[in-house]
Amino acid sequence: MSTAVINIKTDPDVKAGAQKIAAQLGFSLSALINGYLNQLVKTKTVCFSLSEDTPSEYLVQALREAEEDKRQGKFYSFNSFDQALGFIDKIIKGDKKN
Repeated sequence: MSTAVINIKTDPDVKAGAQKIAAQLGFSLSALINGYLNQLVKTKTVCFSLSEDTPSEYLVQALREAEEDKRQGKFYSFNSFDQALGFIDKIIKGDKKN
């Protein structure tokens, strides 16, 4: 089997962390990267997964703002999907009578 060499630049801490996780999974980092590249060629898709249990700071801030809006009564509530779509249609059409 012939091989090609790919050189990439990455943060040393990222490389060390990736090597550690790969070893814990029983793989070399090279094997995981080759697996990823094969999947990319086969599926023509890029997929990243965040398995952290901690939400991003952006999400936390958005949730805080939503809670504050709810406390202040700045929200709409619907009894059905159709009712919600009707509301959105009115906004799209520019109807100010919500």
